[in-house]
Amino acid sequence: MRDGLTRKRHGLTQVRDGLRAYRLISAMWIRSLMAYRLSFAMTALGNFAVTAFDFAAILLMFSQVDRLGGYSLSEIAFLYGASCTSFGLADLSLGSMDRLGKRVRDGTLDTLLVRPAPVIAQVAADRFGLHRVGRLLQGGFVLVYALVVLDIAWTPLKVLMVPLMLLCGAGIFAAVFVAGAAFQFVAQDAAEVQNAFTYGGTTLLQFPPTVFAKDLVRGATFILPLAFVNWIPALYVLGRPYPLDLPTWVAFTPPLVAAVLLALAGLAWRTGLRSYRSTGS
Repeated sequence: MRDGLTRKRHGLTQVRDGLRAYRLISAMWIRSLMAYRLSFAMTALGNFAVTAFDFAAILLMFSQVDRLGGYSLSEIAFLYGASCTSFGLADLSLGSMDRLGKRVRDGTLDTLLVRPAPVIAQVAADRFGLHRVGRLLQGGFVLVYALVVLDIAWTPLKVLMVPLMLLCGAGIFAAVFVAGAAFQFVAQDAAEVQNAFTYGGTTLLQFPPTVFAKDLVRGATFILPLAFVNWIPALYVLGRPYPLDLPTWVAFTPPLVAAVLLALAGLAWRTGLRSYRSTGS
């Protein structure tokens, strides 16, 4: 029992040290960015504008059709806003993880290993990109627009589902970021593979599941469960059935899915870090 308590305290200490290291490193990069405020503002605005083109493409589609996959513009805006906001939170926090492959290749990861701070916190906060807030704000604006124009019979559970969906969605994307970074310990040059599941995943979720083949929907539900980011909980809020005829209670499982994926991603990270061998340079 005493050993169990000791391990628990050690784990809590590691989490506290990791959060402190993340905060200090990210604050250092934010101060660096704020030294050139105009440059930061232009970069953030550019990030906002570039991501807005995705929604502009949806608007162009609806200039030719009234519904897409049986969904109205406001309903798709809800899916879009939820996906982009969740991904924006994860990307802002962990978007730097895709640089790990470069550090593994050139041996600069060794410098992080000798520092008295968890490696994952150092990698996540490295070159913290505050300009990514543009993507987050753009998704948030679309989500607010959708919530204003949608005619939803709100209940306490549906109201609770919206922030829960965003937080759990961010957790699911965070797990994908960490697992993708762990894969780079082996592949070393797999940033694009990681991006296919992160940036590609959020693009997939911007559209309703009814426009995709059922095999793809099954894969996004049971294999890499990105559907729990917004499809399943959002369709509950909209009062629509899920294409795979899942029971209603599944809409309340995103916290469990996010927790399991984060645990698996953490295990993958620890396995990858233990397998790392220095370049010797």
